[in-house]
Amino acid sequence: MATKTALVTGASSGIGEATALRLKELGFTVYGAARRVERMTALADAGVKVLKMDVTDDASMVAGSEQIVAETGRIDVLVNNAGYGSYGALEDVPMDEAKYQFEVNIFGLARLTQLVLPHMRAQGDGYIVNVSSVGGKIWEPLGAWYHATKYAVEGLSNSLRVEVKPFGIKVVVIEPGAIATEWSAIAADGLVKTSGHTAYAEQARDSAAILNFTDGNPRLASPPSVVAKAIGRAVSRRRPRVRYAVGGGAKPVLLLLAVLPDRGFDAAVSWAFRFVGKRFGKDLPAPSAAD
Repeated sequence: MATKTALVTGASSGIGEATALRLKELGFTVYGAARRVERMTALADAGVKVLKMDVTDDASMVAGSEQIVAETGRIDVLVNNAGYGSYGALEDVPMDEAKYQFEVNIFGLARLTQLVLPHMRAQGDGYIVNVSSVGGKIWEPLGAWYHATKYAVEGLSNSLRVEVKPFGIKVVVIEPGAIATEWSAIAADGLVKTSGHTAYAEQARDSAAILNFTDGNPRLASPPSVVAKAIGRAVSRRRPRVRYAVGGGAKPVLLLLAVLPDRGFDAAVSWAFRFVGKRFGKDLPAPSAAD
């Protein structure tokens, strides 16, 4: 195992950081990639090799993948974890922001996968681990662009899994539920800025409240290490599961989705958002006449 190499994107915090540390514990030579290398001192101290990489910058992805192959001669595991959540009413989100959400969450993932696949094919082995979300299966108000990217990750992964199987390459999808990271607070802040003063202000209050309530509640949210351990199990097996739904509420939510018709799930989501919003949400200004 000590000769095997893993690349983890979005490694400066949260799931990416925990995953890089877990794979290092399992004996991999690990490269942790992110834009903010100054936040990866702890990883470097733990023996993880730090790479500056922006998944929206092709040159940085090419340079990073070439550096890994030059230094180790192989890439055995790619964990596509880099991503963020852009929330806001579809009507309110500028198209430039919507396109950037896809650039980070899907096109960067796809391009980096393109770059490592030739090396995995030559080895006759490899793991592509795509960190999706339960949001790739369910839906929620004011999350259209984010959920669209995660649905895309699911579809891309399904097709990729079949086409690379003849080369010995495994494709695994990780579907986290509520995880205690900075992700939700950032998403909630962006949501309020985008739709908190428009005709969708009441829904923005409710949506921001549930984002902060789930991932900010230690009884509901799981630590990033839960996801990291699932990834570690997947890449340690010759025949990993296709999907791993892990973390706070992931399996119950997917079960609810399986037993309810679409409109029933709509009703359940709407009720949950109103309940949490009224109890924990902050009052936002009413929309202006211009909105």
